[in-house]
Amino acid sequence: MEADSAYTGRLAEGCIHCRTGAKMVLFVTGLCPNHCFYCPVSEKKSGKDVIYANERRVTGTEKEIAEQIIDEARLMDARGTGITGGDPLAVAGRTANLIRILKEAFGPEHHIHLYTTITSDSAIKRVAEAGLDEIRFHPDESLWANIEDTPYIDAVSLSLELGMDVGFEIPVIPGTEGEILHLIRFARMAGVQFVNLNELEFSDNNRPAMEKRGFVQKNEIDYGVLGSEEAAYRILRNNTANIPVHYCSASFKNSVQLRLRILRRARNIAKKYDYITPDGTIIRGVITGGHPEEIARYMKEEFGIPDDMLKIDGDRVYTASWILEDIFEDYMENFPCGIPFEFYIVEEYPTADRLEVERIPLP
Repeated sequence: MEADSAYTGRLAEGCIHCRTGAKMVLFVTGLCPNHCFYCPVSEKKSGKDVIYANERRVTGTEKEIAEQIIDEARLMDARGTGITGGDPLAVAGRTANLIRILKEAFGPEHHIHLYTTITSDSAIKRVAEAGLDEIRFHPDESLWANIEDTPYIDAVSLSLELGMDVGFEIPVIPGTEGEILHLIRFARMAGVQFVNLNELEFSDNNRPAMEKRGFVQKNEIDYGVLGSEEAAYRILRNNTANIPVHYCSASFKNSVQLRLRILRRARNIAKKYDYITPDGTIIRGVITGGHPEEIARYMKEEFGIPDDMLKIDGDRVYTASWILEDIFEDYMENFPCGIPFEFYIVEEYPTADRLEVERIPLP
């Protein structure tokens, strides 16, 4: 696959949609009963009962939350949703309600999967009855070597009885190849349909715990842990159980999955004056300072810029980057109101948080 990922057999249905960037990421809570040392969840989310649809913070009444989530899914033409946390089953009632809302809004073909460490019968039944398509269990690393003696055997059996696709999804921790191969053999015996292996990776939040255990980042660009990918390849080669196994690299999540997801959103939200880059970011021209209404009027009258190539957003006026590069010198010399201005080209993500990648001042 792309970005050094690989799989045997068949990809899980949820992964097929993620590979094309077609799944919305629904973070339903930062609460989790486990405290995995490698948890990559950011400080602003970890341990906090917050909801995010992609990068968009979702708040308000139950109705307002539902409307915002549906709006975000439509903005990216989502074909499905991946529900994550924290642990979605830590708030099973909320998760089940959101599954129902998504299925009602987009139909039964909207594929929904979630990740959980929880094996509670009642929680599993709630999300299954709401319409969950695929459940991925994430047992703690201390359980991999004796997984058959844990509650996961009953949780898997119940999930299969309820008609969901069932998988295991764990990180590849260097030095645990034997335990992972044991987990894969158990998965085959228990009727699990797939096992997903993720490259162990650094995040700002887990770095102290990772470095304390001696893990090293494999290079300056990639957040993957040195040795994790090589271990995953050995597991793929040495696995004799007849079950699909998928290794997903850290770079795949960024260079493929995230890039394609934001490209889908960019195509829906971009204005006529925006340029969409191959990475899905948006480039536009910005003028700040003064009175935006007066700036926009002057640009129309003096330079003949049409309405659909201008937008007022707070104290900013947006236009095409190439227009701003053409006119800014004449604009600065001739604009009559004498107010200081700032002209720049900005590149930003087409996400709700509009994360700025680069700002180039003019001149």
